[in-house]
Amino acid sequence: MPRNKYPEETVQKILDASLQLFLEKGYEKTTVLDIVGNLGGLTRGAFYHHFKSKEEVLEALTDKLFREDDSFERARKETGLTGLQKMKRAIINQLHFVEPKYQSLVVAHMSLVEKNPQVLAKIIVEIREAVAEYLQPLIEEGIADGSIRNNNAKLLGELLQLFGNVWMNPSVFPATETEAFEKLMLTKQIFDGLGLPLFDDEVIARFTSAEWGFEEEMKGTSR
Repeated sequence: MPRNKYPEETVQKILDASLQLFLEKGYEKTTVLDIVGNLGGLTRGAFYHHFKSKEEVLEALTDKLFREDDSFERARKETGLTGLQKMKRAIINQLHFVEPKYQSLVVAHMSLVEKNPQVLAKIIVEIREAVAEYLQPLIEEGIADGSIRNNNAKLLGELLQLFGNVWMNPSVFPATETEAFEKLMLTKQIFDGLGLPLFDDEVIARFTSAEWGFEEEMKGTSR
């Protein structure tokens, strides 16, 4: 079999076709054959050369959707904002994943985390990387300009990532709308007390404006 000269293009085609099918048919009803049939002539062998399963495609796709916009990097480059304001801007821009059209993917990812602890382990590793690369520099900037009143940028970043990506992550701790809101308000109270008043009315409104719908959809994925 000839070597693929453009593996990145093939991966992108698989992800694009998968996203379209997952949103149109739903993750559970989409098969690998469906994905292959939408690859414009690429074979099933090409699919399995890059992905072992449909679950692996979902994991790669959610990673791409949730991280590709580089909202923190863009916020860092903005001028005229405090470090705290840049953090708020980045978080609001990153919350596209709560939009209704992506809910089916988030619910499918919840089920994947429950069934595969390796996915959770990967989330933990990514938390450590994100603290050093994105959060800590912005928190340090906020400390320097006085908008954040706590001198331990590293620990604040770690705690914020653990809250946002583990405790408040419905893939790890499934929650009803009411429970999710209560978690959000408790998180606000905790970080306000720590001198990082990140969860203001605008950030809370961005969270709560989404039509979550997780509770009903999760009934279909329960074991």
